[in-house]
Amino acid sequence: MHGEEIKGFVTSASFPTAHLGCRLELFLLRPVEVSNKAAPTSKKNFVRRFFSVLGPGLITGAADDDPSGIATYSIAGAQMGTSLLWTALITWPLMGCVQFMCARIGMVTGTGLAAMLKQKFPRWVLVIFALALFAANTINVGSDLAGMSDAAEMLTGFNSHWLVVLFGIAIAFSTVYFRYFQIAKALKWLALFLFAYVVTAFVVQPDWRAVLRDTFIPSWPKGHDAWQSFVAILGTTISPYLFFWQASEEVEEEKAMGRRMLRQREGATGQEIDNRKLDVGVGTFFSNIVMYFIILTCALTLHAHGMRDIETSKQAAEALKPLARSPICFTPSVLIGVGFLAIPTLTGSSAYAFAETFHWREGLDLPFKSAHYFYGVVILSALLGIGMDFAGINPIKALFWTAILNGLLAPFLLVGILIVVSDRKLMQNQPSSWLSRIVVGITALVMFGAAIAMFVL
Repeated sequence: MHGEEIKGFVTSASFPTAHLGCRLELFLLRPVEVSNKAAPTSKKNFVRRFFSVLGPGLITGAADDDPSGIATYSIAGAQMGTSLLWTALITWPLMGCVQFMCARIGMVTGTGLAAMLKQKFPRWVLVIFALALFAANTINVGSDLAGMSDAAEMLTGFNSHWLVVLFGIAIAFSTVYFRYFQIAKALKWLALFLFAYVVTAFVVQPDWRAVLRDTFIPSWPKGHDAWQSFVAILGTTISPYLFFWQASEEVEEEKAMGRRMLRQREGATGQEIDNRKLDVGVGTFFSNIVMYFIILTCALTLHAHGMRDIETSKQAAEALKPLARSPICFTPSVLIGVGFLAIPTLTGSSAYAFAETFHWREGLDLPFKSAHYFYGVVILSALLGIGMDFAGINPIKALFWTAILNGLLAPFLLVGILIVVSDRKLMQNQPSSWLSRIVVGITALVMFGAAIAMFVL
């Protein structure tokens, strides 16, 4: 896009995921390889291809289960029991279609989401979106930092206020000066601790007949609190920052493969499209499986024992007690690990939105001196997030209200995305299919309806 310099020492196309969040080395992943040739048909080669194409979609899906998501799903399970389990099923295809639509924008246009929205809307509209995104993301960053610090305090006994400063500065510094793949491998493995919720759900031995009923037979939200939880679930699952991040990741992927010029990035092969469909499908499925079991575990433990008002991360940790004598074994790793993964995604998506809106030089491969405005947004968001902790804002409530704010912002962005992907000229004659557009249109209507119901009821 703007800026073709490469920061650091990795410049080879053998590192196509060598930018922030795109070097995923889980399960012996290899760099993404795309070609116009038919995919191998043997079982061995299919398995290798399966793992080789996982990248931006899987990372974005994992980042969706950040401390904000954990808090929102925990509150929903604690307050509403198993009555909202069905939301994990309906949000998977909705989230998948939205995320892949954003991926397609980045792949076929060679530019990020904000740059494409600027082609269809006045700049002042983009400025409003960028400011709203920055506000929501910064609140999320501050709340995530507080959740991480509370978890670290459980482990170390150090004052959480100082840990907020330490985590905030460390993450901002790493985002600006280091390549994320150098630390991503260890941090992404920490995200696997989210499966502690899956294990706990089976340890508790629930009435699976009742659980399956609430999973497959939707229970319409009743009352303001239920609608509020529903909007929060939609907002934290189909989050605006993921829209911008997914599209920008695709651009960074192509730059890292040597496609430095815009004309080199325009268009996508059928194989590239199919690979990303698989990648996004797996990432969103993983995200929603974790979401389902967080709601279920908190319903079976917190809700069942009358703990329905979660105020702190430690209270949320009570959901994992059946798995061990103390939840301290798991929750700190969960919150710290996904926080390190999610916060760069939050600050990075805000930076991309502003950079594309104001035509700044951008890119996580660029040194600070070449993209100081871009990195300035990252640093400012982190500093404001640190300041939130000293302002005495309750992080759990802030996370929940951030999810609601995202739920109100997302449908407006979805309308803009639909307008972009329906323009054949902008999309290089590769617009999204009618089915995808219908699904995303339904998603926008559902989110608008849920928001209206929350206020009316």
